[in-house]
Amino acid sequence: MTTPEREGDGEPGRFAYEGLDRVIHEKARLGILTSLIAHPKGLVFADLKRLCGLTDGNLSRHLQVLSEAGLVEILKGYEGNRPQTVCRITPSGRRRFLDYLAVLEQVVRDAASATAGAGSGAGSGIAARTKLADDPAPA
Repeated sequence: MTTPEREGDGEPGRFAYEGLDRVIHEKARLGILTSLIAHPKGLVFADLKRLCGLTDGNLSRHLQVLSEAGLVEILKGYEGNRPQTVCRITPSGRRRFLDYLAVLEQVVRDAASATAGAGSGAGSGIAARTKLADDPAPA
């Protein structure tokens, strides 16, 4: 049986990742925001639904949450005689999403670094990700 390592000089809360915004972190909302940040002029509801693989009702509910949080705006209008809903990321939504991505990148760096330092020789990149997935949970 091995003894767990102790990190005596680590800063408290080092791995708390407070910047992982729960509103953004949900899988469907992460996909919606990623789609919208790639299309700054916005996307028609049907196109966003197709890109994210969501149903009408599911997309509507997630857009409502994102809109209430000030991350997206929903513009209802007409294209010809047909009603059309356009969804667009707001300037503050863009900033919050980029801040979120910076924290998420830190999570990946920390995990890769921890794996590389485990003496497995896994290094970084794909090998490190594979090593993380292959390690059994401690008993």
